[in-house]
Amino acid sequence: MTDSNNVPNSPDLSVHLKQAAPIALDVAFGCHRGELVALVGPSGSGKSSVLRCIAGLNTPSKGRVTCNGVEWLNTDQDLNRPPQQRAIGIVFQNYALFPHLSAMENVAIAIQDGGAEQRRKRAQQLLEAVNLGGLERRKPHQLSGGQQQRVALARALAREPSALLLDEPFSSVDQATRRKLQRELAALRRQMVHPIILVTHDLEEACLLADRICILHHGQSLQIGTPAEILSRPKHKLAAHLVGLTNVFEGEILEHRTSTKVTILRWLGYSLETLYRPELPVGQSVDWVIPPQHILFHQRVRPSRGERENPVHGVVAELIVLGDNASITMLVDKRDDTPIAFNLPTHVVHRNHLEEGDKISVSLQTNGIHMMLPEGIHNQ
Repeated sequence: MTDSNNVPNSPDLSVHLKQAAPIALDVAFGCHRGELVALVGPSGSGKSSVLRCIAGLNTPSKGRVTCNGVEWLNTDQDLNRPPQQRAIGIVFQNYALFPHLSAMENVAIAIQDGGAEQRRKRAQQLLEAVNLGGLERRKPHQLSGGQQQRVALARALAREPSALLLDEPFSSVDQATRRKLQRELAALRRQMVHPIILVTHDLEEACLLADRICILHHGQSLQIGTPAEILSRPKHKLAAHLVGLTNVFEGEILEHRTSTKVTILRWLGYSLETLYRPELPVGQSVDWVIPPQHILFHQRVRPSRGERENPVHGVVAELIVLGDNASITMLVDKRDDTPIAFNLPTHVVHRNHLEEGDKISVSLQTNGIHMMLPEGIHNQ
């Protein structure tokens, strides 16, 4: 939908925030109608602070927030609309429902136009849209955590918002309910035209639901891109580590082969073929990463032609079976400081009689090797 760093055209929701304290922020991103952008990062990375600044609950020392061409915040012009003047729907982590009101009343109270009967009918429609038909009279304490979350979402939509903000909306429910609610949100999105910002610490959840992901660290937006880009093309080593990529190494550009359109990367004693990157000068030190799915095990029982592609040799340092899959850590050339992690189906482990201490070989797929300039060095 978009590239890693830029939002095409003019986003419907545009966010620029900067401050040094109380929580440092240096964030810029946009979100289009019908798009879901997930803010992901470790605890304390500033995710909820960003959401609160968009909603008008916090005010940054410097910033600008616009939605559908309307400025909600512009510190340069001393403009800061209060929350009630921002067309925002919010689902908080704890849902924030009124305990003395029924589900119907919790939703209806957020509807601003029409008489009592009109508001009741609209609330009924919204509750049915989130699969709560028949539970209208129940109060929050009579609803499960998942049901309360649906009421909170219906109430957020009742405001007919220009943007929808979801702050860890599934964190208070069990795993099975969480998966169900994620599916329901994905289905409900088909009817939504709002820009949607989701705060979550769960990268898997972000990849399931988001069109794009914004990685935050210490209040700074490190990278914005599609889930596929974030997981396979991180901008630098820190971003790779934050999304759980462990196969991150250092190498050096050896040469560019124009005839075959490959760049050769020197790493340990290997010359690895990588995607063609002629903009990187020969001799340049680079960080590089390879996701586990791009590491191919050389089977003992059935060799293949794919084993010719960037073969690397080592020894199995750790083999952990987890149900149908096994986690393998291989020490390259038996070096303790260079582990490569990948996964294999358990039946492949058994078929090849793999054990810790065995010598094995793998291929590093050319199109899976992604080179990153060290932090502080940028392409011109």
